[in-house]
Amino acid sequence: MTATLNPRFTFETFVIGPANQVAVTAARAVAESPGTAYNPLFIYGPQGLGKTHLIMAIGQLARRLSPTLSVEYLTLEDFQEAHQAAGAAGQAEAFRNRFGNVDLLLLDDVQYVARRDELQAELLRIGDHLRATGRQVVLTGDRVPAEMSDVDERLQALLDGGLVVDVGMPGYETRLGILRQRVDERGAELSPAVLDTLALVELRSVRELLGLLNRVVALQAMSQQPLTPEVVKALMAGESRTGTTPLEIPGTAARSQLDEFAAFLSDVTEEIGHQVDVWRGQLTEGIERWRREGYRTTRLEHLLQQDVPVAVDQALKEFERDVKRLRALATSMEAIDPRRVDDPVFTDPDRVADAEAMLQEASKHQVPPPAPSAAWRLDTYVEGDANRSALETSLAVVQEPGRRHPLLLLVGASGVGKTHLLHAVGNALASSSKSLVACFSAQQFHDELEEALEGDALGLWLSRYQPVSAFLLDDVQSLIDNARAQQEVAHLISQFQATGRQVVLTANAPPSEITGLRGDLGELLSRAAVVLIAAPDRELRRAIVTRKLMERQGEVSPDLADYLAARSADGIRAVVGMVQRVLDTAESRGVVPSVSLARELVEGAQPVRHRVGAGMRTSGVVISPLGGVKSREKMVWAWPDPGERLIEELY
Repeated sequence: MTATLNPRFTFETFVIGPANQVAVTAARAVAESPGTAYNPLFIYGPQGLGKTHLIMAIGQLARRLSPTLSVEYLTLEDFQEAHQAAGAAGQAEAFRNRFGNVDLLLLDDVQYVARRDELQAELLRIGDHLRATGRQVVLTGDRVPAEMSDVDERLQALLDGGLVVDVGMPGYETRLGILRQRVDERGAELSPAVLDTLALVELRSVRELLGLLNRVVALQAMSQQPLTPEVVKALMAGESRTGTTPLEIPGTAARSQLDEFAAFLSDVTEEIGHQVDVWRGQLTEGIERWRREGYRTTRLEHLLQQDVPVAVDQALKEFERDVKRLRALATSMEAIDPRRVDDPVFTDPDRVADAEAMLQEASKHQVPPPAPSAAWRLDTYVEGDANRSALETSLAVVQEPGRRHPLLLLVGASGVGKTHLLHAVGNALASSSKSLVACFSAQQFHDELEEALEGDALGLWLSRYQPVSAFLLDDVQSLIDNARAQQEVAHLISQFQATGRQVVLTANAPPSEITGLRGDLGELLSRAAVVLIAAPDRELRRAIVTRKLMERQGEVSPDLADYLAARSADGIRAVVGMVQRVLDTAESRGVVPSVSLARELVEGAQPVRHRVGAGMRTSGVVISPLGGVKSREKMVWAWPDPGERLIEELY
């Protein structure tokens, strides 16, 4: 992610002097016309002299002049984190496209690229591309490229190939200008003589100069009276950072004033020194802790650079609060899109808002996997010898998901009730664990996989299974012609088993009899707990018929139930279909469901007529079309139990 440009770091707030004038002139030229002059521009100098201010000022001015200009500012540490995250996610090309297509790349503290060969190669590749396409590169470092050890010669040549300018320690006039500007920004009141006294001190960096200013401002606030140059000189003489001879304090009046204020200054200085030691120790300890845990500590490091006491406890509490929030956001992102968890935003407590925005964006595209159908439950699943083993095994799965039978395969022909039992197990698991259960048909799985692949959203699609407690797939044999679908199913099964989650599958044959299973999926299914569901026997058929008749009529005709149960059927679906057909026909005709109606529908028998039609009549004798003669008085046309129906033929 791109670091934010500090709005305070502009050319207008940068104090120019002889030590930095060339660098400022070159920086302005680059900002006003990126890619046409000084490409790359390399600004070097010791820490604390304003290089970061200057490079950010380039970005600010360039954006102001060309609002559509693409500008990226980041430190080398940011660049490395982005590179590592892209590599971990398999998005190296996207990383190169991101930085290779910006109009202005601002890279700070590039000296840390030493001994990082892979990062050097990436920086060289991107830098060459930007130069070749007329885009601008600006870099900063603490030394000239030629003095950077352990850096590839080609990269050194790239850094040296444009303009190399330095930023030196500002002289007296520049230091005085910096002090005046900072006092105005803070709204503090220091006399011109005091500022002049501070500007005379030659320190190692602007940062140290501003630290000295902070101490003086703090001392004046604590003393509740304006400081004089003589008092400031005395203070500096006692803690000179340069090792030079302490400044002289001229005049008797000044000595008298110092005598009156000496004790106060001594106490204040000692107290401030003690406080600084304490809070710096706490900050250093906090920085080391959070660095070990992989979090960026830029915020705490900035506090460490201050020379006045800060509210360390509060700062550390706020930092820890933000870390906890990042951890929660990362956990949520892990469930939605695991690829994004490696984004540096989740290790930077200063970017909690960015992490929240990323999670919110990812959540918009998150669709939960299909759930089991509420129509199929265990309490509506009819038990019999044909399915008792499968039902008992399924109940064991519900009681101890992921433990008793972590990979269960229900095997049976079409229509024997595998789908009903699969969804019933899913509903029971969802109810007992109060968590998500994914329940697919193989065709659904295949279609969603194809859609995810076409939309380049496979990672997001797979992430839906992170919060899922059980994965149920119907008719796995339907995937035998799709190697990619088999691969993804095997991947999910392995993930669920590795995390102790339940998997239940159905198939129309045992794994050894399914031709077309490939690689990992075939191996996984060979280790599954396999239970068979047979075609329903008469006992099970009668139980199913009885339940269906009760559901529709509220009562059961034993004769009708016996007749329908006696009909052979390949599966439960056929039994249910037969019952539904009889009941629907009876309802449409306005008659009571009966054995004769069932015979008509099931066997194609002619309906019983209760009187002879207009055909030829005889006195009690019917001429059989088969040539025989039958007497109505000697025949039984209907009987309650069809199995006991008797037909007596007379000759």
